[in-house]
Amino acid sequence: MLSYRSLILNNRAVKRPTISVAKKIDFFSPFCVSVDLPEWNFDGSSTYQSEGSNSDMYLIPQAMFRDPFRKDPNKLVLCEVLKYNHKPAETNLRQMCKKIMGMVQNQHPWFGMEQEYTLLGTDGHPFGWPSNGFPGPQGPYYCGVGADKAYGRDVVEAHYRACLYAGVKICGTNAEVMPAQWEFQVGPCEGIEMGDHLWIARFLLHRVCEDFGIVASFDPKPIPGNWNGAGCHTNFSTKEMREEGGLKYIEESIERLAKRHQYHIRAYDPKGGLDNARRLTGHHETSNINEFSAGVANRGASIRIPRSVGQEKKGYFEDRRPSANCDPYAVTEALVRTCLLSEEGEEPVKY
Repeated sequence: MLSYRSLILNNRAVKRPTISVAKKIDFFSPFCVSVDLPEWNFDGSSTYQSEGSNSDMYLIPQAMFRDPFRKDPNKLVLCEVLKYNHKPAETNLRQMCKKIMGMVQNQHPWFGMEQEYTLLGTDGHPFGWPSNGFPGPQGPYYCGVGADKAYGRDVVEAHYRACLYAGVKICGTNAEVMPAQWEFQVGPCEGIEMGDHLWIARFLLHRVCEDFGIVASFDPKPIPGNWNGAGCHTNFSTKEMREEGGLKYIEESIERLAKRHQYHIRAYDPKGGLDNARRLTGHHETSNINEFSAGVANRGASIRIPRSVGQEKKGYFEDRRPSANCDPYAVTEALVRTCLLSEEGEEPVKY
């Protein structure tokens, strides 16, 4: 008997309990996660997603990872959440994202997301900061080393190893500009895989922090004032962009993005832009939330074209607007809708 670990993941449920179900599963034979793993349910009234009189919500398995905490043969299973009528829960943005990705699969859209986060004590105070004051000004902390510059590296290393064990496509990590702030990168991932891997990486971060007695915050501006905020910069490319002459397609995509700035701002944080308004001020390596801009090697622009891409005339571009607490399904879907499906206007097209 193998233990099947089902995780309720639907934007917010990364903080909810894991549920165990015993089931015979032969992981060494070909099988489809969404077909061969069982559907299950949970009490949606306990998570304010349904009424107590009609509380059961469905868990539909979609992706499976190794469990780095209980080790093999235990698994982590990412599930979509459906309401009693089998329609997606309000926070389940995966289903529509998968549909949109299926429409452009021949263009092989690749994504890489840079997840910034801040380590906090359980009292909400940044980890390692003086209890009655502030650390020295920003400058020596970015990619820093030393106990007086890097706060929480043990957590970062444990999370990285957990992701590697799980099979998450994590590809890097670094200390960020604000002390106690860090970043990890996931990708390249194609299509719907981007959201799946980032959500699991976030779950693993919360779980690792729990063991250390601290908290990981994805707030876009956890500390007001002259401190950097936290984003989730999203790198994007297609097969055409990655081939010779791809810069032409990158520039065409940027032109489409320029005409749809407000639509993307609404899609890039869970409060429709209100969270990002605290971060995208035009200062601290951000663009102004009310203006669209693009440039080569410009970290103060909405869209940055890496210098190497400008030189080689092919590659990818970086959208620097998504907030740290964005839903990766919403971000990647929005990019595909605008750049590849050539949608226009302030509302997504219904297909």
